[in-house]
Amino acid sequence: MTENPTSYERPQPGVDPVDPRGALLHTPPQPGEPARAAQAPAAESPQGTPVGPDGGADPQHPHHPQHPQQSEHSQPSADEPLVAPPAREKPGEGESGLMLRPASEGIPVQPDAAGRTSGQERRSGQGNPAVGRPTPMRRDGDRLRFVGAATRRIARGMDLDEIVMGLCRATVPTFADAILVYLRDPLPVGDERPTGPVVLRLRRTDRIPEERDTEGGFLPVQTPEPSELSTVTAELCEVRTGGALAEVLRGVRPVFADAPAARAALPELLGDDAELVVPAGLRAILAPLRGRRRVIGAAVFLRGPERLAFEADDLLVAAQLATHSALGIDKAVLYGREAYIADELQRTMLPETLPRPTGVRLASRYLPAAETARVGGDWYDAIPLPGSRVALVVGDVMGHSMTSAAIMGQLRTTAQTLAGLDLPPQEVLHHLDEQAQRLGADRMATCLYAVYDPVSHRITIANAGHPPPVLLHLGGRAEVLSVPAGAPIGVGGVDFEAVELDAPAGATLLLYTDGLVESRLRDVWTGIEQLRERLAATAQLTGPDHPPPLEALCDEVLDMLGPGDRDDDIALLAARFDGIAPNDVAYWFLEPEDAAPGKARRLARRALTRWGLEDLTDSVELLVSEVVTNAVRYASKPVTLRLLRTDVLRCEVGDDVPQLPRLRQARATDEGGRGLYLVNRLARRWGATRLSTGKVVWFELNKT
Repeated sequence: MTENPTSYERPQPGVDPVDPRGALLHTPPQPGEPARAAQAPAAESPQGTPVGPDGGADPQHPHHPQHPQQSEHSQPSADEPLVAPPAREKPGEGESGLMLRPASEGIPVQPDAAGRTSGQERRSGQGNPAVGRPTPMRRDGDRLRFVGAATRRIARGMDLDEIVMGLCRATVPTFADAILVYLRDPLPVGDERPTGPVVLRLRRTDRIPEERDTEGGFLPVQTPEPSELSTVTAELCEVRTGGALAEVLRGVRPVFADAPAARAALPELLGDDAELVVPAGLRAILAPLRGRRRVIGAAVFLRGPERLAFEADDLLVAAQLATHSALGIDKAVLYGREAYIADELQRTMLPETLPRPTGVRLASRYLPAAETARVGGDWYDAIPLPGSRVALVVGDVMGHSMTSAAIMGQLRTTAQTLAGLDLPPQEVLHHLDEQAQRLGADRMATCLYAVYDPVSHRITIANAGHPPPVLLHLGGRAEVLSVPAGAPIGVGGVDFEAVELDAPAGATLLLYTDGLVESRLRDVWTGIEQLRERLAATAQLTGPDHPPPLEALCDEVLDMLGPGDRDDDIALLAARFDGIAPNDVAYWFLEPEDAAPGKARRLARRALTRWGLEDLTDSVELLVSEVVTNAVRYASKPVTLRLLRTDVLRCEVGDDVPQLPRLRQARATDEGGRGLYLVNRLARRWGATRLSTGKVVWFELNKT
C-alpha cells in the first residue's frame, strides 16, 4: 500500500465540505455558479470580529473561526495548482543527522514565534498565497481531528516497522518538526519477563526538510533504507534502575522537556548530544510508550524555534499517540511471534533434506498459500526401504490452520512408521485411514503412496483421493498415470487398491498436491492437462536422449502458477528413475546349513572378480561370513544374499526371523558376539530393517 507522507486524506470531488472523518475540505465553486464580485475589505467589530455586509460575522473573512482556511486538515481545492513532491524521492539527512522527509501541501502552516502564519514561508522565506492553505491546530476540534486521523494511520500497520512508520508520518510535520522513537531491545513478547537491564534502541527518526526550492516545492533528497538510521543521538541507552529516565518511564504520562524530571532523563536517553537535539522551552515532549503490561519504549516530539511551542493540551495528544502506538507494537510483536511459531511448525514437519537412495534422484518444493496463511496441511516424504527400494509419499490435509499442520505431522509420522514395517502401499493407506478416524470425525486428507524398486524397474502406487501422478518419459512424452482414485483418508470403511506399473530408467515421476493444478480460475483436470503440457514442453528443450535437470524441472512446473497469491499451499516431489542395471546385481538363495557361510564367501568372491573389485574381496568375505552365520543360526527358511554395485558396494542378507540384531560389546570370555562389531568397524554404513516376512541386514563399502 502506497501512502502519502502526511496523516490526513486528500479531498475527493463531490464530497461534502465536512468530511465524516472530521477533516474540513475546501470545496471549489460549482460550474455555473456566478462569480463573486470584488468586495471591499470587511469591517471589523470593536471586539475584532470580522463583520459582513449585514452587520453579522463574515464567515468568508480569513480570520473568521469557521473560515475553511482555519481547519487543521483543510486541503487545496480541486481547481488550485498543487506542488507535488518529486516522484519516488528519498529523504536525506539534515545537519542534525535525523532522517529527512518531504511534506505534502496538506501540512498545516504553523505560525512562527511572532505569530506570522501567511505571507512568508516559515523555512525558506518565500512568499506563498494563503488561499487553500491549512492553518495551525489552535482549537480542540482540530486536535480531535488530528488524533483521529493519526490513530487511523497507526492502526493500518500490521508489523512493527509499519506501526512505527505510521507514528512518524502521522506526527511530522502536523504535530512536530521531528520525532525519535526508542523501543526496548529485545522487545518482550506477551507475558514473558525479560531478564537483565532495560535497554532502549533508537528504532526510527523522522523530520521535515530544512530547505525548499525557489518554486515553493522541495529539494530532491534521498531516502535511506528503513534500517539505515543516521542520527546524532545515542543508538543504545541502558535505563539505570532508579535513574531519572526510569522514573519518567514509570510515570507513563508525557512530560515537557523543561520539566525537572525530563531535564535529567533526556541526556540519559539521547546521550551527550541532547542539548543540540532538544530545543529550549516547551518545544519537546518525552512520551513513554506503554504496552499492555509494561513500558516498551519512548517517543520524543520536537519543535523548532520558528514554530509555536507545545501547549498543555498537546500533552494529551502525545499521550494518545503514544498509547495507540504502544498497543499496536505490542500486538504486532505477538502476531510476529505466532507467525514465526506457525512457520517453524510447518517447516519442521517437512523433511529438512531428502535421502539419496540407490537408483533414484529426488527433488522437492514447498510453497505456502500466502503470507497471511502460511500454515497448511500439505506434505511430502521419501523413505528408504529394504532392498534398495524407496517409498514416495505426498499428502494434503484439508484446511489451513495450526490444527491442519498438527494433523499433517501425525499422519506423516504414522506413514514413516508403516513404511518401516514394509507394508504394501494399500495397507499403508488403510492404516492411515484408521489413524485419521482416531484423530477425529472431521480429520480428512488425501494421500498418494508409491514404492519404487530400482532392481525390477517397477513402481507400485496406491491412491486415497489424491490427484494422479504424471510420468515424464525419456523421449519427452508426459503421461498422466491411470491410478484408481480411491476415497480420502478419514472416510472409513473403504478399501484401497494398488497398481504396479513400469518405471523405465530415465523417466521422471511427479507427485504434487492440488494447489498446483486447481484454483478459482480452473478446475483440477484442466490444471493437470496444463501440467502435462508444461512437462512435455520442458523435456523438448533438452532433447529426446537427455532428461531435464530435476531442480530446473521443478522451477518450470512452479512457473505455471503465474503471479498473485496462491489459493492453496503446494507440495511437489519429483523422482528421476535411474534404476540398477541387471549386470550390477547378484542374487542367491542359501539353505540354512553349516556350509552356507563358506558358500556365501565363494559366491561373493566370484561377483567381485567379475566387477573388477578384487581389492574389496577380503573385507567382503569377512563381513558376508559373519552376517550369513548369524542368519543361518536362527533361520528356518532359505537365506537370501544380494550384492548391488552402484556408486558403492551394498550387501543384503535376508532371513525369516523378525528379531533385529543389536550391537553389543562382547566380554573377553565370550566365544561369539563380535560379528556385528566387525561390521560396524569395517563397513561404511550398516543397518537392519524388519520385513513382513522377516528382516534384512545390510552393509555398504566404498568401491575405492
